[in-house]
Amino acid sequence: MMARNKPTAKKRRLAKAGKQKKSVPTWVIAKTVGRVRTNPKRRRWRQRKIKA
Repeated sequence: MMARNKPTAKKRRLAKAGKQKKSVPTWVIAKTVGRVRTNPKRRRWRQRKIKA
């Protein structure tokens, strides 16, 4: 369970993790001609937990 009132530092770490989980943009895939296709930091909320 997650506390409703979070410390600011933990909230910032969670926000950073939320920004990092996005997929690679289409224009990056096109620019690198398919060499960069996946994001190694991609995370799913049930499978891999973050250490925040």
